[in-house]
Amino acid sequence: METGLILLNITILLVLMSVLFYMKRKNISFSKRVFTSLALGIIFGFVLQYAYEPDSVALSTSIDWFNIVGSGYVKFLQMIVMPLVFISILSAFTKLKLTKNIGKISVLIIGILVGTTAVAAIVGIATTLVFDLEAVQIDQGDAETARAAQLEERYGTIEGKTLPSQILDLLPNNPFLDFTGARPTSTISIVIFAAFLGLAYLGVKRKNPEQADQFASIVDSIYTIIMRVVTLILRLTPYGVLAIMTKTVALSDLDAIAKLGKFVGASYVALAVMFGIHLLLLTFSGLSPIRYIQKAFPVLAFAFTSRTSAGALPITIKTQKQLGVPDGIANFAGSFGLSIGQNGCAGVYPAMLAVMIAPTVGIDPLSPSFLVTLVLVVAISSFGVAGVGGGATFAALLVLSAMNLPVGLAGLLISVEPLIDMGRTAVNVSGAMTSGIITSKVTNELDKEEYNSVGNSLEAEV
Repeated sequence: METGLILLNITILLVLMSVLFYMKRKNISFSKRVFTSLALGIIFGFVLQYAYEPDSVALSTSIDWFNIVGSGYVKFLQMIVMPLVFISILSAFTKLKLTKNIGKISVLIIGILVGTTAVAAIVGIATTLVFDLEAVQIDQGDAETARAAQLEERYGTIEGKTLPSQILDLLPNNPFLDFTGARPTSTISIVIFAAFLGLAYLGVKRKNPEQADQFASIVDSIYTIIMRVVTLILRLTPYGVLAIMTKTVALSDLDAIAKLGKFVGASYVALAVMFGIHLLLLTFSGLSPIRYIQKAFPVLAFAFTSRTSAGALPITIKTQKQLGVPDGIANFAGSFGLSIGQNGCAGVYPAMLAVMIAPTVGIDPLSPSFLVTLVLVVAISSFGVAGVGGGATFAALLVLSAMNLPVGLAGLLISVEPLIDMGRTAVNVSGAMTSGIITSKVTNELDKEEYNSVGNSLEAEV
């Protein structure tokens, strides 16, 4: 009986995947296929949720088989993240247009990323206070208690560290180890290592242009190959999203989600406000926010459904180019945005948790000194937060430990993490693209005709 049910579940998943493949053959757009997979996954997940008991062998075994598609897709994304970040930063240095004002461009991009993260922290604080969220409102069940213990064990070395020591942890001492993603801060370490190589390239270019040109040619070739690999992985997105959402919904504790509905709602209000701020920044820069939404929709849809800023990097870069941003700035903004100033994961989320937790240890969350310190800590701690699963949790732990607040709440929200993470990831990606567009506008390198043009070539590639 159990075997028959397992085969039935697997067959249904294969049929749904066939539907997505048929949509691809009919040249239906990438974003529509992704959202279709999201909807199918949610529906199938609810069917499994109501058809089986949580401890059902048939359900758990079926999910194990689904993981081949869902977790396999995530592993492919993780496989390409570090090579992609490394080669994107390095190739940005080899773009000739960047050699004259590379310092200004880097400062602008990082400044916008960190500045918008500080604004995101303020938005998170305000939303928490408006919705009157408190840590005591969150019930702690067995799953949440276990999760909190796991976080304490995994990130225990963070707690008690001073802010200077946390900053020191961002620096690479073995880039080959960081290529494996062994540390939570591996992404920013790879960015720093690639930046050193890029600066070395600029020095060699002044003294030995021929050797520098050979190196640039090699980098360009590797970049082209890596981007092709990424395109192949992105084509698997609808199938991966289908399996991931099916598993997420099927195994979700709906009662716990209902209890935390207020927190989820407040989180999305904060994220929506932050996205609105991105649009205001573009408007104040003299650019059409409507055109931005039209062209950015595919990458924001991908980020929302896949929940990975790192996996969205190639589309983030391509979308910026379609918005008139030159190659080098697009690479810098996209890559820096993975590890610096993630507005959703490193801005809104940690600030909300800190304000919720503060009263439990006798701190007044409305105290000016607490609020100012929190905004500064959030901005500084946003360096080194990886744009992959767990990035928001790591950011929250950094901020909470730096503020001398207990970190357990980060584990108590496990049941709603996937729901909130979708919105956070989309806001992260939007923040990275906004930094690239505004930097290009300030440096007079933005192609306004391309920005205002109609069409999106991205859909044809995936």
